[in-house]
Amino acid sequence: MRRIFIYDTTLRDGAQTEGISYSLQDKINIAKRLDDFGIDFIEPGWPYSNSKDKQVFDYFKKHHLKKSKLVPFGSTAHPSGPAYKDKNLISLIKSDTEYVTIFGKTWNLHVKEVLKISLEDNLKIIFESIKFLKKKGKKVFYDAEHFFDGYKANPAYALKTLKAAQEAGGELIIFCDTNGGTLPQGVKRTVMEVKEKLSLDNFGIHCHNDLGLATANSLILLEDGCIQVQGTVNGYGERCGNVDLISIIAILQSKMGYNIVSSQKIEELTHLSHFVSEISNMAHRDNSPFVGRSAFAHKGGVHIDAVIKNPLAYEHVFPSLVGNKRRFVVSELAGKSTLVAKAKELKFDLDKRSSQAKKLYNLLQKLEKDGYQFEAAEGSFKLLLEKEFKRYKKFFDLLGFRVIIEKREDNKLISEATIKLKINNKLEHTASLGDGPVNALDNALRKALRNFYPTLSEMYLTDFKVRVLDEKSGTAAKVRVLIQSQDEKENWSTIGVSENIIEASWQALVDSVEYKLLKDLKKSESVAIK
Repeated sequence: MRRIFIYDTTLRDGAQTEGISYSLQDKINIAKRLDDFGIDFIEPGWPYSNSKDKQVFDYFKKHHLKKSKLVPFGSTAHPSGPAYKDKNLISLIKSDTEYVTIFGKTWNLHVKEVLKISLEDNLKIIFESIKFLKKKGKKVFYDAEHFFDGYKANPAYALKTLKAAQEAGGELIIFCDTNGGTLPQGVKRTVMEVKEKLSLDNFGIHCHNDLGLATANSLILLEDGCIQVQGTVNGYGERCGNVDLISIIAILQSKMGYNIVSSQKIEELTHLSHFVSEISNMAHRDNSPFVGRSAFAHKGGVHIDAVIKNPLAYEHVFPSLVGNKRRFVVSELAGKSTLVAKAKELKFDLDKRSSQAKKLYNLLQKLEKDGYQFEAAEGSFKLLLEKEFKRYKKFFDLLGFRVIIEKREDNKLISEATIKLKINNKLEHTASLGDGPVNALDNALRKALRNFYPTLSEMYLTDFKVRVLDEKSGTAAKVRVLIQSQDEKENWSTIGVSENIIEASWQALVDSVEYKLLKDLKKSESVAIK
């Protein structure tokens, strides 16, 4: 089969996502992880546009990657001067890489209204820019920016821009759907026409996701000469993002038979996706294909029963193939089979026909009626099982707490929580300030427990969500609080429900802390036995 090369532009195109701002070390760390995974080409940035991107290339001149090839990104020469004096092109040469990528204008609208030059001058700029880089020993990937819009508006001129790149010695032409507005049939029809007219055997594709079709638009060309797919991890990018390379790699390898990375590395795909989202400080999408937390989650009772008998009934690939795992979600839609399967997943042996299963099932039904939703709070659900199976240990008793919110003359809001606990028959009475009442309560609880359970310092809260369950009740409505917590090894979610938001938050906080303490206790007991 034809070799398909993966070209990652997370650190350049992906960095244009709203909310993402990579530091120099972030870029270095992500590039190293992509290299370890086996990505063919990594585009760390545009060295002429900012000093940070230049520093990335300077770093890797001394610390070479194992497999991946770094590719600096830039534009064709500025119309105001010759290519050999263009600082942008010179910066690409100074990056000291085998390959460079430059983009040029293929749409007459951009030539006339953005560059404000003649169509002929644009052709000259494309040719001379690539020719200059070739003379300096560079292999040039030419990104035909806005190609599909340009070809639709003026096919003859769009073809001339590609001919200019070809004649100058461009290594590979990349068709770019920069606005992301082309349908799959349009992508295929256009490229087939261009291939025939230019005798083009190999090419690349770079799709944006404004129609939600970037993956389809990329894959549709793989049987017609496409040898390079450009995109980003998790589909990051400006507006609606780029094609998601995580999905592309998984589909190519698991569905189409291409050998993109080794069988060992493909199992790291889920970890890679989460690694990049963590460094990008972006919440990982639960419903991401292949690698999302919900990608192999089953909620309906009929589905779960079938998957237990044969996973192929409702799974298109085995989760382990991409490093993910199957999950059974406990909810009001599921029956006792789901409960038993979920208990087994969490290492609890529950017989479907037992009175214990019936009792637990009835309890769950009641709690869900009250507003609890354990599909989003597996930490609380596991604690529920611990208590039912008599494995639960109480780590402290609450004797009382008080939360005060004070608005002062300088308009500052002060939140203070006071808490009284009994721990190992010892009284602990502490107070703490916080950014809000829940944060103050969290700080006070940790402060009270710190000397007794020092491992709590490893744990921190990563998310806090509040949902009103009955909007018609207004401010007296029952609320559901979900808290996500994390330590060095894992993350977990806990839940609380009450008409009082502080009480609901307290319930979720206590579950979160107890989950951590119980986990650490079992770990120490396991080590002691060994």
